[in-house]
Parts: sequence; C-alpha cells; structure tokens
Amino acid sequence: MTQLLAVVERDLRRFTRNPLVILSSVLMPLLYLLILGNSFQGELKNLSLVIVNLDNGPYASRAVELLHAIEEGAGTIRIFKETDQGKALAGVRDGRYKGALILPQDFSRKMTWGQGGDTGLFLDNTETISARTLRAIIVSAMANIESEFIPVRERDERVIVRDIELYKRVDYDQTLIPGVIIMAIFLGAMTTGAFNTVMDKFLGIDESYLLTPLSKTDIVLGLVLSGVIITTIIAILVLFLATFISGIYIWNTLSLYALLSAVLIIILSTLGLIGMMFVILGRANHPRIVGVLGGFLNVIFFFPSGAIYPVESFPGWLKAFAKVNPERYSVHALRTILFKGESLRGIEGDILFLAIFAGVTLSIATLSYKREL
Repeated sequence: MTQLLAVVERDLRRFTRNPLVILSSVLMPLLYLLILGNSFQGELKNLSLVIVNLDNGPYASRAVELLHAIEEGAGTIRIFKETDQGKALAGVRDGRYKGALILPQDFSRKMTWGQGGDTGLFLDNTETISARTLRAIIVSAMANIESEFIPVRERDERVIVRDIELYKRVDYDQTLIPGVIIMAIFLGAMTTGAFNTVMDKFLGIDESYLLTPLSKTDIVLGLVLSGVIITTIIAILVLFLATFISGIYIWNTLSLYALLSAVLIIILSTLGLIGMMFVILGRANHPRIVGVLGGFLNVIFFFPSGAIYPVESFPGWLKAFAKVNPERYSVHALRTILFKGESLRGIEGDILFLAIFAGVTLSIATLSYKREL
C-alpha cells in the first residue's frame, strides 16, 4: 500500500505543477456548452421566408396572416415580401432566404370552389434541417387556412392532442450538461493515467521504475487512482459550473442522495475511461500518438453517446456500437439523475455496465503493462 500511495503522490504533485492542463480541462467543456448550446438552441429560429402573393384574395391573405402569427409567436420564421418571383428565387439561390413561398393568382378562387389551392415552395435544400422545418411550418399553416377562429368548446369530432410533460421543462443547453461532464472526464482521462506513462517513456523516466520494488499493479493502479482523483474533481467542478451557467441550481432541486449518485457515476465513468486509455495507449512511447488518437477517440465515443442526438434514431450499425459505448451509459445515468430527480432507481443497468467496463479495462491494463525495457 505504501508503494501504491507513493506513485499516487508523485503523480498528483506532477499534475498540480501544470495548472494550465487543469484549467483547459475545465474551460473546454464549458465553452462547448456555451457555443453549442446557444448555436443550436434546440429549436430553429429566424428562418428567412420570402412570400410572393400574386393573388391577394381572402385565402391568400389568410395564409399570410397565419405565417405572420408564427413569426410573432414561436419566432421560427422571419417573413419578407417580394412582388417578383424571379427576385424571390434569386434570393433563395443567393442565400438571403431559406425558402420562397409563391401564392398564385388563382389560389383563393380554387379554394373557394373546393379544388384546393396550389402553392409553390422553393427551398434551399442544401441545409436539410432548415428545409424540413420550413416545409413543416408551411404545411401546418395551410392545413389551418380555413379556420377563421379557435373555438372555445372543442367539438367531439375533432382529435385533440394535449402535451403533458412528466418532468420540469429542460432547455436545449441544459440537456447538454451530461455530455459536457463526460467530455470533461474524457479530457481528464487523456491528460492523466496513460498519458503520464507515455511521457515517462518519452523522457526515459520509466527506466527508474526498474530500480524500485514497484510492481506492475502498483504503477498502474497508482496512476489510475491519481487520475481518478484529479478527473473527478474536474468533472464535479464542471458539473456545478455548467448547471450554474445554464440556470439549473442543483443544490436546490436535487437531494444529497441524488448528488452522491451523480458523483458515483462520475467515478465509475472515470475509472472506465482511464482504464480504456491504458489499454489503447499503454504501449505508446511518444506523446504525439496521444494527441493524434485523442481527437479521434473523442469523436467516436462522444457523438454516439446520445449527448447531442437520440441513440434510438441512429442507423443500425451505429446503434450497435452505442450499445458498447461506455459514454452512452454515463450520459443516460446523469441525465436521469439531473433532470428526472432520480437517484439509483432506473439507472441500475448503467451502473452495472460501467462497473463491469471499468473492471475489465483495468484488469487488461494491469496485465498488459510492460515493466521492462
């Protein structure tokens, strides 16, 4: 135990002498939260739509009114008007508008005769999300074009759908918090543990281990424990700062038991990722390899974790990979604790997977570690 603690102490001292590494591990996830959370914002806003109304009849005017109501209400679209179709289409091609809606001269006449009005919707489909959103807005508005008012009493023949939210409203930037915490853990796992062994090999320091009674277990577990301590502190700091920035005051909304459950998930995730880094980078001998693999590993583990996009919507092959992705279980567990107010109930499977993953990776890391020249 004394030998193990000596490795831990030495690694902690070395890490604390590099405050820039600690600062970057905290700031990078928070910058990700600020930039991505405020650039996506969950719902699209201010999509520019130009309307060319060649009819000016009652139904055409009604369609324009409905779209203006969406503009003033949800703010999804921003309406511009043109009298010339050519200018409107040129604006779409030039990128000034996301779409152009053409209301032809006989639109109201056909609607009056019950023939259905034909409209032209020209979309900049190079941006798929914007094009789909605009199409859905136009279709919804046209479906309500004959409704002159909203009835006070709902008629029995209509199908009414009422949204009932089971939990407190969560904004898009707040949903990124679990992913931000996992990103902080990943960065901590990259800059501790296995990275220190690579630096020791690069600088020739690891040869001094041969002169000591330290075993492979002492070296690996010592570096892992120091990495867990540092990374856990960073992740908890990111947790509190991210919730404060996004407006979730967890000390008021979560119980102590739930907070301790979140810390447990952070520790298990840290153990698993550090063990995985040892398995992947344990035989590397140059820090440049860590830099090259770092960005690659971050992409293939973070984006299929469900932190940004639901796993259920992945294609089959990516969904299969997500089933063995440890970050997916970490994100799901933290999201359940932070937003559903749960503690360990409902995340037993996540805890089991993370514990097994950590045990397996740490065992492989210890067995594969090379304590020789």
